[in-house]
Parts: sequence; structure tokens; C-alpha cells
Amino acid sequence: MADAKVIPFDDDRARGGGSGGGQRPARRRPAAGTPGTGGAAAPSGADGGEGGPRVVRQSPVVSPLPGARAPREAAPGPADGAGRGGGGGSLDRRIADGLAFLRRRITGEYEVDEFGYDEELTDQVLMTLLRPLYEKYFRVEVKGIENIPSEGGALVVANHSGTLPLDGLMMQVAVHDQHPAGRHLRLLAADLVFVLPVVNELARKAGHTLACAEDAERLLQRGEVVGVMPEGFKGIGKPFSDRYKLQRFGRGGFVSTALRAGVPIVPCSIVGAEEIYPMIGNAKTLARLLGIPYFPVTPTFPWLGPLGAVPLPTKWTIQFGEPIETKGFSADAVDDPMLMFNLTDQVREQIQHTLYKLLVQRRSVFF
Repeated sequence: MADAKVIPFDDDRARGGGSGGGQRPARRRPAAGTPGTGGAAAPSGADGGEGGPRVVRQSPVVSPLPGARAPREAAPGPADGAGRGGGGGSLDRRIADGLAFLRRRITGEYEVDEFGYDEELTDQVLMTLLRPLYEKYFRVEVKGIENIPSEGGALVVANHSGTLPLDGLMMQVAVHDQHPAGRHLRLLAADLVFVLPVVNELARKAGHTLACAEDAERLLQRGEVVGVMPEGFKGIGKPFSDRYKLQRFGRGGFVSTALRAGVPIVPCSIVGAEEIYPMIGNAKTLARLLGIPYFPVTPTFPWLGPLGAVPLPTKWTIQFGEPIETKGFSADAVDDPMLMFNLTDQVREQIQHTLYKLLVQRRSVFF
């Protein structure tokens, strides 16, 4: 793998090939077998042509996969409870919805946004696959979910840990499943995510995008809930001896982005992720050869091979703190370095304080 260039979130410079301030039209997904299908990267503005399938946004009431949850706004139709013999009608409906879902995927009658986000696939498939890990394996407990607004943009800022970025995925499930409005969390990720085969495609489909100020601001202005972990690789790849000690938050790029968009900053503290892969060493030479930021050595990996990559079943707590409002600041506040520093430090201290409080309350790593 070639060396990946990590674009810091606090770099406010526009990336080459930017949108120039305007939003790009939603991309129409060509049908299977249609020439010219690209990856999941944001489109350049051209759609699939007149020969492509008509894009129709549809949200099935019942998921095609066992255990998937129907969208909160969906309500059963009048025929759902009538004309059925026992539970046969429900099974027939599930089969019909499953077939309809497959037909839409095959024919391309679904849409993705300018970043490659596929809401239907995320709700019906990706969340269904992550939910057992969230509910049964890590048994995530969520607190303060009401601090995320029911509508409008918000920037969720969280600590980062665990060697592999499972904490971001669990936070995404928490917002999706626990928020009364069923909101979707759009995570910002380092560019290493978008150069990995398969991972790139799945990340785009799940709503993740590059961790740069330009993309974050566009999402926030659209009214999305955006998640960022400013510690980056410094947090996720720190040794086990430094667990729950926040690393540097950069130069406050996430604060300036929130100020420009006029959205609240919601601090988030995650306890439990630090222990899933206790990192006791870092094979730096091997990491350089592979072009990755670090190569973790844990009590089980690489000694047990693939079995050593199984995370430990720790008990997680995710707490969303009181939002920090940004609307009261003037338009030129982003040019005040002292204000940027103070707000960044305020967010960091609130997350760190909550981490210590949750650790004191925790009975055990696994229970």
C-alpha cells in the first residue's frame, strides 16, 4: 500500500478540485452492467446519461434483512393488520419488501448524495450488520442523546481510541438507533480510509467523508449531524499505558468550522474502546513498509494470527455532553486565535472530565 497522506481536519485550505462553493447534484446510480460506473467518490457533476435508470427514493417499511429496523417515520399501512391468517401476512410482506429492495439495488433505482452516501443501504444493511456488535458484544450504554438537536446541523466531537476505529462506528449506531428523531451521523475520516479497497466503498456508502473543513462545513450547512475525532491517529494508535488520556486536538479547525456554520458543538466521551485491543507495542519499521501510521502489537496480535484480531468484549458507555453554542459569536470570530484556542480547550476539557467521571462509575471493564 502506498503511503497515505493524512489531511488534518484543521487545515482550512480548500482542496484541489473543490466545488467552488456550490453544491453538486445528487448522483444517479447506474444500473448493474451500465458502462462507466465509478467508485463511491463524489461525482464530478455528470450523471449516468439519459439511458440510466430513473432515480426513485424509496424507504421500505420493513427491512429485507432479519433484525433490521424500519425507519421511525414509517407507519404500517391499513392492510398490514387486515386479511391475514395468523403471521403469514407479515412473512409475505417481509419477503415482498426484500425482493423490492433487491430489485432496486439491481436496477439502480436508488440514489446517493454528492459524497456517495447511500441512506437506504446504510439503514437496511450496514446498521443491521453493526447492531449485534453494538447491542450484544459491546453492550453500549448511551447517555445524553437528547443533547444532539432534533433538527439542524451539529458537530459531535469525540475522543478516539481502540487501535481500530470501531468507536466511530458504534457512535454512528448510537445516534441512529437512540436519537428520538432517528438522525444520521456523518463521520469525518482520514484519507487513509479512502485509499483502502472495499473499505473506501463501504465508508462512502455509510456517509463518511474526508476530514477536511470544506466537506464538514458543507454538511453542517445542509443541516447534518457531523462527527469528528480530532485526536486522529495520535488517539487511536496510542499505547495502552496512555489510555483515556486525550492527545492534542490540533489547531482548532473543528471549532472554526462550527463557527462558520453557526452550529452547536456537542462533546462526546467514549469509555470501553481503549481496552478492545490493548496496544503494548508498535512495529514502526513494519508500519513504514506497509504505508500505515502504526502496526499494533497486542497480547493476542499478531501472535494468534487472525484470531488475535478479534476485539475483547468490553462494556462501553457513550455520553453526549451539553452542547456549546456558537451562534453568539461575531462573523470575524474565526480570525481570533485566542478564541479558537479557548473553545478548543473547553471542548477537550469537557470530554476529559467526563471520561474520568465515567471511569470512576464503571464497575468493571467487561461488565
